[in-house]
Amino acid sequence: MRRLSTVLLAPRCLVCAEPGDRGLDLCAACHAALPWNLDACRQCGLALGGPGSHCGQCQFSPPPYTVMQAAFRYEFPVDRLLPRFKFHGDLAAGAVLATLMQWSLDPVEQPEALVPVPLHPSRLRQRGYDQALELAKALSRECRLPLCGERLVRLRATHAQTELGADDRRVNVRGAFGLRGNAALPRHVALIDDVMTTGATLGECAQALRAAGVQRVDVWTVARALPGASAPRAHS
Repeated sequence: MRRLSTVLLAPRCLVCAEPGDRGLDLCAACHAALPWNLDACRQCGLALGGPGSHCGQCQFSPPPYTVMQAAFRYEFPVDRLLPRFKFHGDLAAGAVLATLMQWSLDPVEQPEALVPVPLHPSRLRQRGYDQALELAKALSRECRLPLCGERLVRLRATHAQTELGADDRRVNVRGAFGLRGNAALPRHVALIDDVMTTGATLGECAQALRAAGVQRVDVWTVARALPGASAPRAHS
């Protein structure tokens, strides 16, 4: 039965439909093309122009999170997988991304719990699932870390960030997040999201968590969008 299931349910690449590799729904060629986000600033995830651990901007004006780990740059084939997961309910693509994301994490930087960036209830009803929560569930299982999936909440509906520029993104999410309940949160948590573009949403979430007593907030995402690049959008 095991051999039969391997034949009938053999992994198939979600990008090009070739046979999967390493037990993933991703072929060897697409796996080799993955744009791992190496030699990046530890706080904003952008490529460094030279030696060092932090870019000049983060040294001058650090964001409210301590470490940012993005597995990939938002390029091919991640730019094919992520929209499928985020906008089209393709949870198989989400499973592939969560596995790859887990492979990229630094085991030394383990937080005490994971906190997904929340959707507003109206957006959740529209989409039917929360992509950040699905990623956080998978990472919670794989990394054996507690999941705080209901503490951080979105207090008001906001416009889709993909439709806005950098300045408008910051205004759009200002004060949009808060904490539910009074139970103490762990001292060190990791915020989970699918992609970081300008960092406006993640920054607001980190500030809300720190205001609630969290001493260190890290950020874990599947991808980091490069300056000037478009973030994932819904396509028919």
